[in-house]
Amino acid sequence: MATPITIARGDGIGPEIMEATLKILKAAGADLAIEEIAIGEAKYKQGINTGIEDSAWESLKRTKVFLKAPITTPQGGGFKSLNVTVRKALGLYANVRPCVSYHPIVATKHPVLDMVIVRENEEDCYSGIEHRQTADVVQCLKLISRPGCERIVRYAFEYARANGRKKVTAMVKDNIMKMTDGLFHRIFDEIGAEYPDIEKDSIIVDIGAARIAAKPERFDVVVTLNLYGDIVSDIAAEITGSVGLAGSSNIGTQCAMFEAIHGSAPDIAGKGIANPSGLLLSAVMMLVHIGQPDVAEKIHNAWLAALESGIHTGDIYREGQSKKRVGTAEFADNVIAHLGKKPSNFKAASYGAGTGMREIAVRPAKPVKKELVGVDVWVDWKGEDLDALAAKVKPAAVGGMELQTISARGLKMWPQGQTPPGGIDHWCLRFINKSGVVKHSDVVGVLTALQTVGLDFIKMETLCTFDGAPGFSAGAGQ
Repeated sequence: MATPITIARGDGIGPEIMEATLKILKAAGADLAIEEIAIGEAKYKQGINTGIEDSAWESLKRTKVFLKAPITTPQGGGFKSLNVTVRKALGLYANVRPCVSYHPIVATKHPVLDMVIVRENEEDCYSGIEHRQTADVVQCLKLISRPGCERIVRYAFEYARANGRKKVTAMVKDNIMKMTDGLFHRIFDEIGAEYPDIEKDSIIVDIGAARIAAKPERFDVVVTLNLYGDIVSDIAAEITGSVGLAGSSNIGTQCAMFEAIHGSAPDIAGKGIANPSGLLLSAVMMLVHIGQPDVAEKIHNAWLAALESGIHTGDIYREGQSKKRVGTAEFADNVIAHLGKKPSNFKAASYGAGTGMREIAVRPAKPVKKELVGVDVWVDWKGEDLDALAAKVKPAAVGGMELQTISARGLKMWPQGQTPPGGIDHWCLRFINKSGVVKHSDVVGVLTALQTVGLDFIKMETLCTFDGAPGFSAGAGQ
């Protein structure tokens, strides 16, 4: 039976590159039962803030496979990113982005680049949880979970093993974010120990991004958190010579989505000149996923041979290297003309080993003893006399708690801290009970007392220990 999939033609250049991709899939013999949905800009303009309506969700949940052209998300106005919404709603925890150089056909300074970015896809800052807390301060919450880290790290090692990759590198920033990125790094080390056949290392993400730009050949598979993964995969794709050649898959336990990593490019929409390669290579990944690796291999090798033929779209056309500049439709026809052929100089694609991944399982959580020992309360307060603020706050220390510190932007200002700069309106009051366990009613008592003395509290975080170890960070200078 034909495999049911859902497609969306998207916005901008989306309809053009989708048409070209579908034409190649059909010519190659892909056995697909296609359902089409409308999403994106038109739906936003109809007042659907998510860009997708209920009937589209029904199709996605029925087919569980989504081939999506790029869409346009209106800026501002409360519109949510459709890509993020779909990834989270369908539980697509792994974003896989292969980045390959096609030297000498596509101009690049890094002719041997061949790496895969495996990006966590549901957590981190991309949860989109933001608040305006004062006139001057907004926040974005970075949420990292143990199950989320385990899924993506194990997926990266399983992907490496199934696809003959030799090394997995974790990119983190745990020299600064010691708890969130520290959790990711710790789980990487734990799970990595289960794969003695695969080399593994870790690197701080800022120097890691720099080394991708300068020496990408040192990397094979990179696994990282959501925000970092988005950034470093664009760097890696760009230095291959063209972001337009990069496809991606978004994998979950039940569903999967396949899309090019580039945007909708409205500046060239409707001109028939867009390169469909990113979406086509995403469709190749889709075919492997749904159990048609023979068709995937056939299309991928035809595409490589078509590149070698010198008939190129404008984004990769080079005088003296390319033979002919063509548009979207003619490029697709050139790929179709090469079906059944293999490249002469590029390494031929083979997907026989790419289907052997095990199901990703998360280990049961170990029981821990959690105890409430204090509370951080942020207040909206304009002033510079922190001794006066402390004197005003101290009566709020109930339940055996005491005011331990006052900080701003994570830096201790009181007692005996840094001199506060003017203009700050966002202060963190840390109350700690050093000798006993705090009750939740004590936390409520602190908030009530702060209200009584006329302070505007805007946020609070309970402070807990886990098996006696603090589950909260100290302020800089504390």
